[in-house]
Amino acid sequence: MADGSSGDNGGLLRQRDFRHLWAADLISQLGTRVSYLAVPLLAVSTLNASAFEVSLLRAFQTVAYLLIGLQVGAWCDRIRCRPVLVVADLGRAVALGSVPLAAALGVLGIGQLYVVVFVVGVLTVFFDVAHQTYLPRLVERARLIEGNARLQGNASVAAVAAPTLAGYLVQWFTGAGGVLADAASYLWSALWLRSIHRPEQAPPREGSTRMREEIRAGLRLVSGDPILRAIAGSTATFCLAQAIYTAIIVVFLVRVVHLSPAAIGLLNTVGLTGALVAAFATRPLAALLGQARLLWLTVLVAAAGFVLVPLTGPGARLAFFAVGGFVTSFGIIACNIVEVSFQQARCPAHLLGRLNATVKFLMWGTISLGSVLGGVLAGLVGLRSTLWIAAMIVGLSTLWLVLSPLRRMRDLPTATPTPHADQAPAT
Repeated sequence: MADGSSGDNGGLLRQRDFRHLWAADLISQLGTRVSYLAVPLLAVSTLNASAFEVSLLRAFQTVAYLLIGLQVGAWCDRIRCRPVLVVADLGRAVALGSVPLAAALGVLGIGQLYVVVFVVGVLTVFFDVAHQTYLPRLVERARLIEGNARLQGNASVAAVAAPTLAGYLVQWFTGAGGVLADAASYLWSALWLRSIHRPEQAPPREGSTRMREEIRAGLRLVSGDPILRAIAGSTATFCLAQAIYTAIIVVFLVRVVHLSPAAIGLLNTVGLTGALVAAFATRPLAALLGQARLLWLTVLVAAAGFVLVPLTGPGARLAFFAVGGFVTSFGIIACNIVEVSFQQARCPAHLLGRLNATVKFLMWGTISLGSVLGGVLAGLVGLRSTLWIAAMIVGLSTLWLVLSPLRRMRDLPTATPTPHADQAPAT
C-alpha cells in the first residue's frame, strides 16, 4: 500500500496520498468543466463569435496533442511526474487568469481567447499524460480500477454540477467569471498535489535510446496488440464525432433552441447525471457482465444517446437532449474507466507514458480535426444536420470493438504484451 490503512472500508480514500490526489482532481475537474461551457458562451454571448470561430476555440485547445503529444509521452517515461502536474496546474491558472483581467480592462478579444486556450492545451498535454502515468506509481496495479473509478467519479460529479454553475456564472458575471473559477481550481489542485508525501522515484533510463525510437516503441505497442489497437481506433473515431458535436452544441442551443446560459447549464446538468451513475455502476457491471463485454456495450449505449440529441427543440423536445445526454455520458464514463484501467494493467511500466501519449495523440488529434470539421459542416449543412452526421460517426466507432477479438471475450486479458514483437501475445 502507498500509505495508510490496508483495509477495504473506504478503499483507496483511506490512503492519505491518494486522498490528496483525489482532492486535487475533484476541484480541478469542476473548474475545467465550468470553463468548458463558459469559454464558448463567452465567445458567443459577449464577443458575438460565429459557429466557425467557436469551433476554432476547441481546435486550438486540442491541437497541442498533434504537435507534442508523442514527445511528452516519451519524456514522462523518463522523469518523475508529480512536479510536471504541479507546474502544469500553475501555468494553466496564470493563462486563464488573463481572461477575466482583460475583460475587466475592456480589451478581451477572440484572438486572446485563441492564445489562452492554446497555451492551456499545451500544458494539459503534459498534465494528462503525466497524470495517467503517475497513478500506477502511487497505487498497486490490483487497485487501478478502483483508483480510476474514484477519479472518474470526480469527473462525473463535475460533469453534473459544473454546467448549472457555469450557466449561472455566465448569466450573472459573464463568461469571464466562469474562466476565473477555472483558474482558481488549478491553484487548488497544485497545492494538494504538492502536499503528497510519498516519494516518486525517477524511472530507470533505457540505455541511450533516442526519443524517436522510444516514441516508436509506444506506437508499436498499440498497433501490435489487437485489443489495444481496437480500443485506440474506436476511441479516435468516437472522439472525432464528439468533437463535431462539442464544437457547435452551444451555438445550436443558443441560436436554434433559443435557450439562456442558465437554461443551457441546467439542461446539461440533467443530461450528465448519467456520468455520475456510471462512476458508481461500472465496477459491479464489469463483475456481472465481464470487462470485455462491458467495453463494447457501453460504446453502443453512447451511440444510442447521440441519436437523440439532434431531435432537440423548444418545450417538451428538450427531453431528447436530457435523455440523450444521460445515456451518452453513462456510456462514455463507463467505457473510459474500463479502457484506462486495462491500458494501465496491460502496459509494461516503462512504456506507460508512451502508451498514454499514443492513445491521446490519436484521440485529441481527431478532436482537433473534428472541431474544425464541426464548424465547416455547420456552415454547409446547418447545425442540426451536423449533429446527425456526428451521431452517424459515433455508430461507426462501435465497429472497431465489435469486429475485434473482444466480441469473443468475457474479461480483458492482463498479460503484458511484448512491445517489439510482430505478433500480439496470446490472450
